[in-house]
Amino acid sequence: MSHAEHAPVPPQTPKVPTVRTHHGDAFTDDYEWLRDKDSPAVRAHLQDENAYAEAVTANQAPLREAIFNEIKARTVETDLSVPARKRGWWYFTRTAEGSQYTIHCRVAATDTGDLAADWTPPAIEPGVAIAGEQVLLDGNREAEGKPFFSLGGMAVSEDGNLLAYAQDNAGDERFTLRLKDLSTGQLLPDTIENVFYGLVFSPDGTRVFYTVVDDSWRPHQIKVHTLGTDPADDTVVFQEDDPGMWLGFDLSADRTELLISIGNSEYSETRTLDLLDEQAVPAMLVSREHRILHTADPVTLDGQRAYVITHDRQALNNMVSLLRADQLALPYAQQRWDTVIEHRDTVKVEGTAATATHLVISVRQDTTERIQVLPLAGLGTATQLPAVEPAFDEELYTCSLANAELEAPMIRLSYTSDFTPARVYDYTLADGTLTLRKQTQVNNYDPANYRATREWATAADGTRIPLTILRRAEITNESPNPVLVYGYGSYEMSMDPGFGIPRLSLLDRGVVFVIAHVRGGGELGRQWYLDGKKLAKKNTFTDFVDATKYLLESGWADPKRIVALGGSAGGLLMGAVANLAPQLYAGIIAQVPFVDALTSILDPDLPLSALEWEEWGNPIEEKEVYDYMKSYTPYENVAALPYPRIAAVTSLNDTRVLYVEPAKWVAKLREETTGTAPIVMKIEMDGGHGGASGRYEGWKTRAWDYAFALDTLGLNPEGA
Repeated sequence: MSHAEHAPVPPQTPKVPTVRTHHGDAFTDDYEWLRDKDSPAVRAHLQDENAYAEAVTANQAPLREAIFNEIKARTVETDLSVPARKRGWWYFTRTAEGSQYTIHCRVAATDTGDLAADWTPPAIEPGVAIAGEQVLLDGNREAEGKPFFSLGGMAVSEDGNLLAYAQDNAGDERFTLRLKDLSTGQLLPDTIENVFYGLVFSPDGTRVFYTVVDDSWRPHQIKVHTLGTDPADDTVVFQEDDPGMWLGFDLSADRTELLISIGNSEYSETRTLDLLDEQAVPAMLVSREHRILHTADPVTLDGQRAYVITHDRQALNNMVSLLRADQLALPYAQQRWDTVIEHRDTVKVEGTAATATHLVISVRQDTTERIQVLPLAGLGTATQLPAVEPAFDEELYTCSLANAELEAPMIRLSYTSDFTPARVYDYTLADGTLTLRKQTQVNNYDPANYRATREWATAADGTRIPLTILRRAEITNESPNPVLVYGYGSYEMSMDPGFGIPRLSLLDRGVVFVIAHVRGGGELGRQWYLDGKKLAKKNTFTDFVDATKYLLESGWADPKRIVALGGSAGGLLMGAVANLAPQLYAGIIAQVPFVDALTSILDPDLPLSALEWEEWGNPIEEKEVYDYMKSYTPYENVAALPYPRIAAVTSLNDTRVLYVEPAKWVAKLREETTGTAPIVMKIEMDGGHGGASGRYEGWKTRAWDYAFALDTLGLNPEGA
């Protein structure tokens, strides 16, 4: 800003030293007092931070408005899903123009005996109700008069008469379960508070299963509610007491078995519950004692029950085996696990799903996710047929399974790439025909104007790091460009090709958008993840810096115009990169950033801390882990450095990364920086981990971030 004397003044953050001591190391924390969410002083400070952020970015308001309007104009608001058939109904959603939330609907299916016709979805048109269409749930109506609305799960009973749904009106991901009679539209009196994601009806529709979280926000109980009884009497079906294990469940394809999974990022356990027997208790399928990470899919082969197991037993990238039910009575060491898909170093098996006739396998190869299909006949024997993969004409794409119904003659696939808006295909199992059911419409958009290519940076240790380089077709690296580099790199999450409307607003202004697929993600298989977690975590950060240097050396990036962006664990990456190489970036945007990682993980009572030990190590027990984390955790490594412009964007009610982390980090950055660039925090006072609810609010959040980036890159027409 040229008028430095009129520059907004950042809030003064008082220092109240508290000392945290572990392994003989005393750390003095001046800003820990900001953790007291209910303190009037803390609330006032957060309001001051918002006012400062608003003042600093005031000249970005027209640009934010422009980006928001571009997103809105490109989005076909009356969007529809392709109806999916489950039993006797076609289920679909509508999103009406001018409304924030989705409307869930259904219409009866017909059975004529012509499979292809019976499984061809009805054509749905915007604003035109079909004869017999029922609204199951209108998110807009549910959200009326409430500060927040999000759905945590929906299930319809086997006979199609009852709907169970869970909704959150605070943003804290604690849901209220309600039941509705679809024949009358009336709500049943049954209401259950504080349930978590996931709902399933028993086959007879008299019971509903759900999960409950403990005080640290970890799902630890599966409970069952019998309709018409007092929820206080709901039975605990299974309880997991290990604070490092996460609990969940799935329904078998034939809907007769509940698969209970207990696990962390390194190993898991599966138990199975027979839903046809009300007296049944969960039986062990694969115990955690064997320390294998796995998922299981029940199938029926030659009239016998068997389990298709995707696992990492002597198979780093997973393999698929068949375990017949008659083997379960034998000791683990004597069980016969027949190989369905062998382990491969270059292909990661992500999981499976089954229909009555085929096995669908999700794999990751050459960094991208794709689908393979295998007939069940002869599975796990010498007569097993080879897997077939539907072919597409792009190099970088994402193809995933959207739906596989037991009786269906086809499976539904979702397909996208960086410049191909989402498509829905039906793939006929008998002959491999692909039928395009829907191509998402996007206004004012021509894919020919854009390019997505793969390049490789080299890390200091010689490792090749994949980069996805997105830009307008006419932009090359013959002259340097403004660049935004995005990264995540944790939890084996892959940053897969996928279309996004908001990003076009950056590309159309000449920005090159680069995704750095750093170690800690899953793009190159399990080893890629292992090489960026625990005591190898720093590879994630140095990879990002090395990727940025590559963009400079290869001519893509103008050295004065690079902005880095990342959120959540990618916000930890942003904080680490700010300390490692502040001089490389004109600006850094950290969304809900995990920047005070050590303080959080040292507190076992905080949400999810115990589960995080699998990712980062356990600094409470192990001094080596403590020392390593202390050497990179962003907040504790803020030093007298020339920090660039930094924006931390967060939400007051986020349970995954508490607002206090960015609040402390921003205060510390301002205290230490030797630079003059402003450091701001924008805090959403009503949202959760994903920001505010409702799609317009989501667009506004994205527009704020992108306007900050463009302004930093010198692309704000209102720039001073």
